[in-house]
Amino acid sequence: MSLPRTVKAVVFDMDGLLIDTETAARDAFLAATALHGHDVPMDVYGRMIGTPGVISREILQAHFGPGVSIEDLWGAWDDHYEARMDAGVSLKAGVVELLDHLDAAGLRRAIATSSPHEHVRRHLGRHGLTDRFHAVVARGDYERGKPNPDPYLKAAGVLGVLPAHCLALEDSHNGVRAAHGAGMMTVMVPDLLDPTEEMHGLCVRIADSLHEVRELLAGQGARR
Repeated sequence: MSLPRTVKAVVFDMDGLLIDTETAARDAFLAATALHGHDVPMDVYGRMIGTPGVISREILQAHFGPGVSIEDLWGAWDDHYEARMDAGVSLKAGVVELLDHLDAAGLRRAIATSSPHEHVRRHLGRHGLTDRFHAVVARGDYERGKPNPDPYLKAAGVLGVLPAHCLALEDSHNGVRAAHGAGMMTVMVPDLLDPTEEMHGLCVRIADSLHEVRELLAGQGARR
């Protein structure tokens, strides 16, 4: 299956797509909620993946009700998460190979994430990827976070490429909704969330890994 339009730039999500942080975040969340004596269904947690913190807090408050301090729970979650970050998290499979291919093809690329810039700098720096993206769009750079299209529209604007000619790579449902809403060709590389019928409808491809994305782009280049 080929892409519907020429790709002139690639916009990456970060957590769960480039860096294996979503697994660490989930495990930290389970540890924090257990410490506070709470049980949170995974479907509730899944709704928070790929969303800004303020929305995630609202989801948790709606689940627990007014009797639970979300800030206390959030603080415990953050402590557990930071401990896992200090221990180190790995790159997702195929990241370096895909970036090497984009270098060879002369394609510009950006990150569009719900995480703050300090987290992006830490993760990219730890893996030597700081200079491998032409732009980073992170929390605070846009008005509305995912699933709204603002992060992806901002990234396209910074790169100077029309959204229709950008390939967006996402692992979360909310991220896919944001990228598709921006008018980008969207590929989902599932991490913690399985692709649903909705995701199949919004994406031009569901890929097993970033290796498959690289092969897809290499095939496009061979046909031009």
